[in-house]
Amino acid sequence: MIRILSVICCLSVAFTLPAQTTLTGTIQSGGLTREYRLYKPAVYNGSTAVPLVINMHGYSSNNLEQEFYGDFRGIADTANFLIVHPNGTLDNQGQRFWNAFGTGSNVDDVGFISDLIDTLSAAYNIDPQRIYATGMSNGGFMSYSLACELNERIAAIASVTGSMAPIKLASCNPQRPVPVMEIHGTADGVVPYTGQQLTMVAIPDLVSAWAAFNNCNPTPVVTSVPNTNTGDGCTAERFVYSGGDAGSTVEHYKIIGGGHTWPGAAFIIGVTNQDFKASQEIWRFFSKYDLNGSTTGVTTPSSAGDWTATPNPAGDFLLLQSAAQQPVQRIQVWDAAGKLYRTVQPAAAGSIRLETTDWPKGLYLISVEQDGKRTSLKVMKTGA
Repeated sequence: MIRILSVICCLSVAFTLPAQTTLTGTIQSGGLTREYRLYKPAVYNGSTAVPLVINMHGYSSNNLEQEFYGDFRGIADTANFLIVHPNGTLDNQGQRFWNAFGTGSNVDDVGFISDLIDTLSAAYNIDPQRIYATGMSNGGFMSYSLACELNERIAAIASVTGSMAPIKLASCNPQRPVPVMEIHGTADGVVPYTGQQLTMVAIPDLVSAWAAFNNCNPTPVVTSVPNTNTGDGCTAERFVYSGGDAGSTVEHYKIIGGGHTWPGAAFIIGVTNQDFKASQEIWRFFSKYDLNGSTTGVTTPSSAGDWTATPNPAGDFLLLQSAAQQPVQRIQVWDAAGKLYRTVQPAAAGSIRLETTDWPKGLYLISVEQDGKRTSLKVMKTGA
């Protein structure tokens, strides 16, 4: 993680807002003393419940640096939400980190974040339906850990330059759709966009997997972000996987030529996209969701319509059944990485048998197309 503490020390006066109230505190969690910084905007008065944004630093960084680098404070001043910047623990090299890689540490950071939510909720009027997690790099990895392991409390997440370890993705089984935003540069030299075997999932595979988790349309809508700053050395595209359960979506900002940086940051260290501000886009994304799903009035039909898939989990076969006897044009099977695994042109209409003996173990999204309409079902395959 880029070190910016010395720059912050020089510029802290210029970046201190008159309305700002920043409180520091510690809690006991997992037998350790854990630290945090809480930003409370002047508009907060405790009379109504407000959202909480958990903003986590990258590897070797700290909460003070993240408060300035991935800055949400000006947004909170008008949107009225609290921001907590927790600190990770020190590894064997004396660097702060989050235990989000699945190996090498027994620090319970998920438990710490849960305890931190409890502590803050006891002192402030926080809406328990609107708690969000974001972070830079290792903090982005940690956001995904929370989406997997604390999704009963985290409404949505956003990762900037983060990913997941393959072992963490394979074991992830969210019990509810978790809206996800991933912002990542194709020239990221720390967390490569194309992934790293055994340690980091490639970003296209990662966002496709979460689109499958949420039962989103596996084909995203792609738009170009206007190149308003032609001197920043990069451009951006926005991918939106829509139509997920409970109105959930997955969004991905692909920064073409971008480095391991936070778009729109005031600190330009490396190739930093300035065509949009990551913090603003993350809050736009977060503000659409609570724990029950979309808050924008979007309704999503049942993930299976009148179709059922049995047995689920599947063994040697999967039976798709529907009371409606409408012709089925095509069935597509997508794996957890969002890759098309199989296409079937069925001969039957209301009852269709799929042989699954040779399917690898894991999560699949099955899309049934009838008269231009798509019905999606999620199934698990057990066995080899």
